[in-house]
Amino acid sequence: MNHLPLIIKREYLSKVKNKSFIIMTILSPIIMIAFISVVAYLSQLNNDKIRTISILDESGKVASIFDNTENITYNKLGDMTLEDAKTLVTETSGYGLLYIQNNDTPKDISKAIKFYSEESPSLSTISKLERDLEKHLTLMNYRSSGIDIAQIEASKIRVDIFQENFVGETSSKTDNIIKLIFGGAAGYLLFMFIIIYGNMIMRSVIEEKTSRIIEVIISSVKPVQLMLGKIIGTSLAGLTQFAIWIILGSILITVVSAIFGIDMYEMQSPQQAALQQAMETPEINTKVQDIMQGFFNLPLTNLIIAFIFFFIGGYLLYSSLYAAIGAAVDNETDTQQFMFPIIIPLILAVYIGVFTVIEDPHGTISTIFSFIPLTSPVVMLMRIPFSVPIWQQVVSLALLIGTFVGTVWIAAKIYRVGILMYGKKPTYKELIKWIKY
Repeated sequence: MNHLPLIIKREYLSKVKNKSFIIMTILSPIIMIAFISVVAYLSQLNNDKIRTISILDESGKVASIFDNTENITYNKLGDMTLEDAKTLVTETSGYGLLYIQNNDTPKDISKAIKFYSEESPSLSTISKLERDLEKHLTLMNYRSSGIDIAQIEASKIRVDIFQENFVGETSSKTDNIIKLIFGGAAGYLLFMFIIIYGNMIMRSVIEEKTSRIIEVIISSVKPVQLMLGKIIGTSLAGLTQFAIWIILGSILITVVSAIFGIDMYEMQSPQQAALQQAMETPEINTKVQDIMQGFFNLPLTNLIIAFIFFFIGGYLLYSSLYAAIGAAVDNETDTQQFMFPIIIPLILAVYIGVFTVIEDPHGTISTIFSFIPLTSPVVMLMRIPFSVPIWQQVVSLALLIGTFVGTVWIAAKIYRVGILMYGKKPTYKELIKWIKY
């Protein structure tokens, strides 16, 4: 009789009804949203803070370029000594004093600019001052050298190499960046899902083994059915938890924003504000259009379908290994010697994806590791945005499924013997014997 549906149901219900599961499912998004809310609130306070910067320009050539912003008020000082300016800023609790010494040339002026403050100034504030000063002094230097600035601007040439393959499909550098982001996100999501819920399956097997419940269950259920039921049931519980986190997190963000007036979607750092301001320029607008075009150029249908199959295949493959480890040991401490060989292919897959796929997605290394089942779920997902041939995806998926079936068979052998073994730390040699039984 096939008991697999009953085992899946039992594993799923036992997980979702578990008190710790319920508590963490509810508390995790609350803690996360609370953390984000605190960061957003503190960032909002920091962004709302108005800094007063006094400017003592002895040259009389620079101070005029500084205009007040939402966060910075410039106080341009008249004729006074540097010591008097320092005293004034200190007494008025100003943020700092920008001192520009008088010199003949813009180059000499640039070498004699100092910023005095009670405490270390923020990096973004100093960077903004430096950008404004560099731009203005550079223009002054052009004029003093008799260089026509308008002619320089008109002479600038921007090169943007048009990319097209031999069958007429166009692409760009922006397209490649977007493809890398999507592929990396898919691979990293799979990596984290395997680590989190693979460990959950392993702990579940260990708990049942140490509580001796497994001895009763195994008398009426085949080990392979019990293992598959545990893998699938725990996976469904994990997906349920993930869905609840998304729904509950979205609700909490809306509630927190409405009650406390914290708009986490518009939380900006000074760098983000500068980026937003830069996007108003025509060049940046063109870049944004390129990004949108790159997004629509992605093989979205292929990505979604491949993600589902490789995600499921990769997760089931590693979950069966986690279940076999849980059956082979008596406690979680003893799992360390067996975890390392499993984690290494995952880490290798991420490194191959990040450092090789971006440079040469169709190269020998990228292609080979996208066919190796232990690394293909991550590497192939990173390669697919770069238009991998369908036959390669099918072959890789077939190898992944075949390896999963073989791994389940081997893991079931270990599971069959290991779930009834107590008090002894197994070795790799003993595991091989269990597989031969």
